[in-house]
Amino acid sequence: MLQKTIGAAVFVAAIATPGMALAASAIATADVNLRAGPSTNYPVVNVVGNGDNVSVVGCLSNRSWCDVRYAGQRGWMSSSYLAFLESGRRYTGAGAVTASRAPAITFSFGSYWDNHYRGRSFYRDRDRWDHRRDHDRDRWDRDRDRDRWDRDRDRQADRGDRGRDRDGDRWDRGRDRDGDRWDRGDRDRADRRDGREARRDVRDERRDFRDERRRRWLRHERRD
Repeated sequence: MLQKTIGAAVFVAAIATPGMALAASAIATADVNLRAGPSTNYPVVNVVGNGDNVSVVGCLSNRSWCDVRYAGQRGWMSSSYLAFLESGRRYTGAGAVTASRAPAITFSFGSYWDNHYRGRSFYRDRDRWDHRRDHDRDRWDRDRDRDRWDRDRDRQADRGDRGRDRDGDRWDRGRDRDGDRWDRGDRDRADRRDGREARRDVRDERRDFRDERRRRWLRHERRD
């Protein structure tokens, strides 16, 4: 508990002290893989221990993955395993990203790997890992397009509201209610789809963590 309280205090101090870099100190809610990119498709950089503090540099705009510092290393963590403490309240997952006020950032494979992983063994196969991010880029593009479509739809709805006659007939009001139901249905479907993807990422993280632990055990047995 003391470690977690200190983590929250670090963040508050960073806000209050002029000239300090604004970086949120979050907590890992389980043993989780630190990866070389915002997806379970990327190699494991380290394993963040349950309850360990990480410094959040920023997160993707959809709040699904965050770029963090841990044990002198840089890597990406799923926000599903992040928690943030503020004023005695605990925020987790995407809520932790919002509460910590982590900036929205993007992931540039080439520069990120050049800056942080030149000495790692998987860097030699960077071309292979670069191709594997295409699937993730497609998903990010879909999320970004959906956000843009939602904003355009909201702007159009605002213009329509301003121009609509307050004494419009009953048919117009009924049509608007139907439109609201359709919009809610679209958002609900999008939320369910995002939830499925988040659960799949969690399952992948758990499987990869078990595999990493098994490999470490095997290496230890060979040394014995």
